Amino acid sequence: MNPPSSDSASTGHELGWTPIAEEAVRAASVLHPKANQLPRPDRRRVLTVANQKGGVGKTTSTVNLAAALAVHGLKTLVIDLDPQGNASTALDIEHRSGTPSIYEVLIGEVSLAEAAAVSAQSPNLYCVPATIDLAGAEIELVSMVSRESRLKEALSSEVLDEIGVDYVLIDCPPSLGLLTVNAMVAAQEVLIPIQCEYYALEGLGQLLSNIELVQKHLNPDLEVSTILLTMYDGRTKLADQVTQEVRNHFGDTVLKTVIPRSVKVSEAPGYGQTVLAYDPGSRGAMSYIDAAKELANRGTVNGKKEGTL
Repeated sequence: MNPPSSDSASTGHELGWTPIAEEAVRAASVLHPKANQLPRPDRRRVLTVANQKGGVGKTTSTVNLAAALAVHGLKTLVIDLDPQGNASTALDIEHRSGTPSIYEVLIGEVSLAEAAAVSAQSPNLYCVPATIDLAGAEIELVSMVSRESRLKEALSSEVLDEIGVDYVLIDCPPSLGLLTVNAMVAAQEVLIPIQCEYYALEGLGQLLSNIELVQKHLNPDLEVSTILLTMYDGRTKLADQVTQEVRNHFGDTVLKTVIPRSVKVSEAPGYGQTVLAYDPGSRGAMSYIDAAKELANRGTVNGKKEGTL
């Protein structure tokens, strides 16, 4: 990269520009958005974040997109449907065994509103946590009436109106079991995170086949509305090749924003935070802000969602 010209360098010096100052400005724009308020959806959007392949940024994308929507004034509810409880950890929501959680909601012991907790990171950000009790839920659900639609029943319009949310993001486990099926039956949209690495598309065909089965038999309104490319490493040709392949195959369903591989994004959950709270001026935080803006601005045209499969 060529050094800046003497004129631009002197101008930057006169303005007091430094990399730290630039990051501070970015952080302030993330934490205190003014003219950047995002549009409210025409109707409440319920998105299932799914990919049976582990380590693709599913939970990371769920919590950071939710935080980005919340910081821009949209009330957002995260449903942690993964027994590991990583989304609950990242949002700093209590999820020890015995805490009212999505497990009790699924088996009908508590309502969704009773299990929902507000994250300290934003008054607009809610989470229904997952506890270790959820690990046995798939076995228990098998014998229950309407086992595939327990979550849909819990996410009734009346309950969601009571909480007043604009977006619901459901974080699925890395499997295609009954919990993931519940998430797909309860949602209108599926968001699929795909990592920019060699095995990115491995198993994706099976996921899409399962989505088609759910569409055919359980939820005809379900659509794959969004694909998000994650863990992009611009230093490798492979990342560009995978990105191009996914865009060629899925077209406008793929968000223009790509999430880079980032140390800050990886560190944040260890502190019980999203990257927007942990380091709001970082590249990772800004990327999730951009992705959330793109997601929110994908409104409806004549009643049909844009960019769907």
